[in-house]
Amino acid sequence: MVAKLKALRGPQKWALIALAIVVISSVTWGAVRYSRQGTNIATAEVKVGEFADHLQIRGELKPLKSKIVTAPSTAGSDVQIVKLVKNGDVVKTGDVIVQFDVTTLQRTLDGNRSLLKQADGEIVQTRAQGRLAEEQDQTDLLKARYDVERAKLEVSKQEIVSQIEGEEAKAKLADAEQVMRQAEQKVKSDNRGSEADVQGKTEKRAKALFDVQKAERQIAALTVKAPGDGMVTLMPNWRASGFFSDNAPEFKEGDRAWPGAAIAELPDLSTLRVTAHVDETDRGRLSVGQTATIRVDAVPDKELSGRVTDISTIAKMDFSSGWPIKKNFDLTVQLDQMEPRLRPGMSSTLRVAVERFPNSILIPAKAAFSKQGRTVAYVLHGSTIEERTIEVSRRSSEEVVVTKGLARGEQVALKDPTIKESSD
Repeated sequence: MVAKLKALRGPQKWALIALAIVVISSVTWGAVRYSRQGTNIATAEVKVGEFADHLQIRGELKPLKSKIVTAPSTAGSDVQIVKLVKNGDVVKTGDVIVQFDVTTLQRTLDGNRSLLKQADGEIVQTRAQGRLAEEQDQTDLLKARYDVERAKLEVSKQEIVSQIEGEEAKAKLADAEQVMRQAEQKVKSDNRGSEADVQGKTEKRAKALFDVQKAERQIAALTVKAPGDGMVTLMPNWRASGFFSDNAPEFKEGDRAWPGAAIAELPDLSTLRVTAHVDETDRGRLSVGQTATIRVDAVPDKELSGRVTDISTIAKMDFSSGWPIKKNFDLTVQLDQMEPRLRPGMSSTLRVAVERFPNSILIPAKAAFSKQGRTVAYVLHGSTIEERTIEVSRRSSEEVVVTKGLARGEQVALKDPTIKESSD
């Protein structure tokens, strides 16, 4: 090599010497650079533990128990909301949740009350007329009886009067008795007629009273009160956007509700569960008892834990996914602990541990780097760093399982030491 250098001409020899110096300097600089970075770069220890393969699913918080506040069905038609509590309001038993318009029913009630008063007046009048007729009939009966007694007295004089006068007295007695019988019959007939008139007016009053009480019940039903303590969750008004829409607005004041429409829900927050729809391709990987971690979108600072408690055995058609129509299974996850900020309807992300692999060599996912088609890790040896090719069998967002290239207890870099950080 030295002889070859001596054989080279001046310019060629100096060029080759300069190239050798650059190569040696680069190697030296790289070693120093790795050495310096090795002293302050973040690292993690290679561990042996259990790796959990997760299935990620979107879900929604729903209560297992709740009380539904509905529009009254007694009205028989749509009713308008004139007063409604706010979504999320805390109410006590008996507090007014929703007030419907009572204008039409109030007019009906006023009319029925007027008919009831009229019926009461007619009953009083009929009874008074009956008493007057009865008094007149009793007077006529007394007079008829008097006439009979008087005729009998005239008949008793037959022995001292002529035969003709006696026969006249008997005829008058017969006439008087006939008048008395007619008077007695009239008393009975008028009494029955008066009772029938009173009965008719009483039935008319009963109908008016029934209509009044019915209108009062309907008006009372239009004031819907809380059946228990809880936090109000307003229900979607499907009619406002169509029954097949996924974005129906909540009921609000001024909306018209159909009989039996669910207006609000009072959920039991202690029974909150996470429900989700699972594609039929993932159904076989899930089973009751599997653990899950839950991230609620509205509570990003806390991760909850839970377990699968129920998976439907029959798939349901999911028409919201477009064509072709997919089949989904219902999944329920029970929370291990409650969080006061949780509310029904909140969206969440489930990570269900569907498979577990014990005694696996694990490193953080950010400690594995892709380099020219290879997966490498940077292993620290004192103040130096070694680039080492590794084999990965399974991967999650947090960890990877290494089957070859690393040993337990080694330290690996959490960032690529070959990439120079930009300085301000």
